[in-house]
Amino acid sequence: MATESFGFQAEISQLLDLIINTFYSNKEIFLREVISNCSDAIDKIRYASLTDPSVLESEKDLYIRITPDKENKILSIRDTGVGMTKADLVNNLGTIAKSGTKGFMEALSSGADISMIGQFGVGFYSTYLVAERVQVISKHNDDEQYIWESSAGGTFTITPDTDGEPLGRGTEIRLYLKEDQTEYLEEKKIKEIVKKHSEFISYPIQLAVTKEVEKEVEDDEEELKDEKEESKIEEVEDDDNKPKEKKTKKIKETETTNEELNKTKPIWTRNPQDINAEEYGAFYKSLTNDWEEHLAVKHFSVEGQLEFKAILYIPKRAPFDLFETKKKRNNIKLYVRRVFIMDDCEDLIPEYLNFVKGIVDSEDLPLNISRETLQQNKILKVIRKNIVKKCMDLFTEISEDKDNFNKFYESFGKNLKLGIHEDAQNRSKLAEFLRFFSTKSLEEQTSLKDYITRMPEVQKSIYYLTGESLAAVRDSPFLEVLKKKGFEVLLLVDPIDEYAVTQLKEFEGKKLICVSKEGLELEETDDEKKAREEEAAQFNDLCQTIKEALGDKVEKVVVSNRITDSPCVLVTGQFGWSSNMERIMKAQALRDSSMSSYMASKKTLELNPSNAIIKELKRKVAEDKADKSVRDLTFLLFETALLTSGFSLDDPTSFAKRINRMISLGLDVDEEDEESAPAEDSSAPPPLEAVSTSAMEEID
Repeated sequence: MATESFGFQAEISQLLDLIINTFYSNKEIFLREVISNCSDAIDKIRYASLTDPSVLESEKDLYIRITPDKENKILSIRDTGVGMTKADLVNNLGTIAKSGTKGFMEALSSGADISMIGQFGVGFYSTYLVAERVQVISKHNDDEQYIWESSAGGTFTITPDTDGEPLGRGTEIRLYLKEDQTEYLEEKKIKEIVKKHSEFISYPIQLAVTKEVEKEVEDDEEELKDEKEESKIEEVEDDDNKPKEKKTKKIKETETTNEELNKTKPIWTRNPQDINAEEYGAFYKSLTNDWEEHLAVKHFSVEGQLEFKAILYIPKRAPFDLFETKKKRNNIKLYVRRVFIMDDCEDLIPEYLNFVKGIVDSEDLPLNISRETLQQNKILKVIRKNIVKKCMDLFTEISEDKDNFNKFYESFGKNLKLGIHEDAQNRSKLAEFLRFFSTKSLEEQTSLKDYITRMPEVQKSIYYLTGESLAAVRDSPFLEVLKKKGFEVLLLVDPIDEYAVTQLKEFEGKKLICVSKEGLELEETDDEKKAREEEAAQFNDLCQTIKEALGDKVEKVVVSNRITDSPCVLVTGQFGWSSNMERIMKAQALRDSSMSSYMASKKTLELNPSNAIIKELKRKVAEDKADKSVRDLTFLLFETALLTSGFSLDDPTSFAKRINRMISLGLDVDEEDEESAPAEDSSAPPPLEAVSTSAMEEID
């Protein structure tokens, strides 16, 4: 039978023109498309064999084989699938337009990715991204072997294959590669593409690998030489009758072997009960290239309206670039029917869970779905919701083992706090996993649940204090009265705690209250409240004098209910930044400086009425409101309160000078003795005879 020529359907011709004449960067997807088609063809014959086992007799082994031929620049991909009859070749590969051809061209022209090609059922034509000519040799059980061939010039030919090697059954695609696409004949490149896109195809993908091997062969020349030498020897020894050892020599030969590329089987398709820890560990390492074992694993499947299977892993340690913003996130790999689709789908898992590794294999998503389509896909939202829910279950399982949870929290505690800041839906669940130091637990971090179990009956709220370090906050003046009452205070020393706790607001119905902000209402009896109000009234004059001295530095001066030992403390407004937040924001390199003008909180100076220094100041004010020493001491108290309350000094030099002068007075050092000291300005201390009335300098 002679060669028959056919014309491509018009839309397919247009598509081929588009593929050939446009530059695409990710040409490697052609191999994924061809392997997916091969897998579908094998699926078809396997299904047919369930009712009629005889269909497999023409070729019992089911496999996909890739054979690169560097000399002729041909890449062959062969499968032992169902094969195609002559009519199939004519219809499927050319004359009948697929419903998706036009749709795909429209998608391309609107900026879609070439990798979507398979979604429209025209994945075969992606071979023209790398090949100038394509041959398809196919043998179906019901027909002869035919060769389909085209250089995509508007026509294709079909010829009966009488000379070629019989396939038995199946299809072989031969790609005659373009001059600049020969990299796809390299063993390394093929392995890389198959691992990335087709690692979990159900059938073995073999690569014909050519290697040079050394072989020992008989050396005929040496044998002849030996025989000549022996004929010269006249004496024959007794053991001549023994068989002679044959001489051999080593020669190099090229040997072709079929190497299986997809040995890692998709364990997520199996029943979790049948998979042991070693198998999960081996799969984790092949998935992530981590050298350590995983910390925990969750293997689950979701059925119903939506079907997908997934395995989620939590690593033992955080990568060094966990919060690198420009890093491409590729921790959850998305597969559709075991064909890799993408690994940077941001809608699949929230950002704060970017440490979770794993795979999701959906039966419902269309193959080779594009990023644009994914974003609007409802299925994806359901998958995301399920993944987050299973992550929460996984964290709960880890928290049952204290040592494991400590490791987990050390590595990923910041992620959980970020989750509290970002994920309102799961905030209360995430709060259960938080751990903080507290005034009653300085060595070991405690959970909010444990805190609540230790609360006295009279305590209605959860108290916390934020600061730079444990050393800086554990003896803070803000804690004095709470310690006295036996109330536990959480000590939050991680910068992200400040963000998380402002979003959390409450836990199990109990409000979270910052003890360094104003409006701290401590549980007290009516008598205690009355006594406190009477005491506060006695200090009105002192509060007024101090406010006048400090001016705009503080918003108001009041009597405190939160300190018992320290003379005074600076608290911030209820809704602005705390002192710690102000410190964090000042440290931001790219901060918006205008923000600090309205977010920096107004400071309130709270005085301790039972402190000896404050009592003495009150006495001095009662005697003489204009007493300069009161003003001097006020500034010193204010600046020390700034430091103990977690703020930074605006002018540390003048503070240091004040302290130095106090030391001079304490040591009774005369200013005349300090000739090396620079001349003082108008803020010089008063003459020493005034020390009896004021142990401080005059300010201003």
